[in-house]
Amino acid sequence: MEKIIYLTRNFPPMQGGMERLNFHIYQELRTQYEVLLVGPKGAEAFVGDSSHIQTCPPLPVWRFLISSFWKTWRLIQKRRPSFIFAGSGVAALPAVLAGRLGGVPVLTYLHGLDIIARSHLYQNIFLPAIRRSQGWLVNSRNTRRLAINAGMPAEKIEILHPGTDLPDVAEFGDGKAFRGRIGAGGRPILLSVGRLTRRKGLLEFVDRVLPAIVLRKPDVLLVVIGSEPVQSVAGATGAIERKLHERITQRGFDGNVLFLGNVDDRTLSEAFLTSQLHVFPLLELPGDVEGFGMVAVEAAAHGLPTVAFASGGVPDSVETGVSGWLIQPEDYPAMAEAIVRHLLAPDTSTITPGSCRRFAEQFAWPCLGKKLTGFCRQFLGRIQMAE
Repeated sequence: MEKIIYLTRNFPPMQGGMERLNFHIYQELRTQYEVLLVGPKGAEAFVGDSSHIQTCPPLPVWRFLISSFWKTWRLIQKRRPSFIFAGSGVAALPAVLAGRLGGVPVLTYLHGLDIIARSHLYQNIFLPAIRRSQGWLVNSRNTRRLAINAGMPAEKIEILHPGTDLPDVAEFGDGKAFRGRIGAGGRPILLSVGRLTRRKGLLEFVDRVLPAIVLRKPDVLLVVIGSEPVQSVAGATGAIERKLHERITQRGFDGNVLFLGNVDDRTLSEAFLTSQLHVFPLLELPGDVEGFGMVAVEAAAHGLPTVAFASGGVPDSVETGVSGWLIQPEDYPAMAEAIVRHLLAPDTSTITPGSCRRFAEQFAWPCLGKKLTGFCRQFLGRIQMAE
């Protein structure tokens, strides 16, 4: 069995969509390769064979970069892998440096922010390293366009959408337990899920969409799941949650918004299953982008439709009339109208829990695994032909 090195900082025990994605990519790669993981400290608890893992301190980032480069280089010398899989743009820097020293090709998986992060340090050090990979996988059509614009050859870029679990909704009951725990009763719930960053657009949603909804549905409850990231490629995020609380109080919506912070997977599933809509009011910001919109697919897998601005890679994760509605970016009146229309007359919509789940099936992890291993074979074949 061929050996590969999988280098990523975004891996459990760190939490988030990228971490779940990298964990599943690791599992799928193990079906075809002997995978040597270089990941964050604590990852050994999530990997069955401790002899196949090297861990590095995840923070500060510079410590991870130095440690992961050294450990990857040592693995190249000892194990002679066929290629290195870098799980993000940040991981591409140590992967490419070690790969060039050891004569091992690098396949890098890119998210939108991996290409357009505005930091001068990132643009002058990380992006050149990313360009020196021998192949690239990207998470959406939009990220592919960004990669081509950044100088990566189109013929070496393949789209690999992130995957999702397809839950057995029957095991979660009717949602009354979740509603009871959060004190929602029978109120209609709008759900927002994800890290609280400027790009997510919740401040603008509270200012420009929520008033129109509350006017028509005074008992509506916006449930916010997630917290601010500790550290990100985009740099400091600012006190987004504090600003949100202040704005909500100023607008008189304290009774209409509930913050749950980070929750476990079961609670998240319960929230998806008992809500009426998932809202995704993303902003288009210079140097920041939503690479794909995985949370919209996760919502669809639970039968929950999404109302989203068609920003970044989100058009790949929502299909209008099937799993939700795509609204032109920053058209807040249209977003408010789409939400109110669904809350007032959900039975008149063509979108159903069944249509949402059918849409999500194409993103199931086995589908991702089949595409991933196929792309890896193509990558190795191209490298061997070039030699």
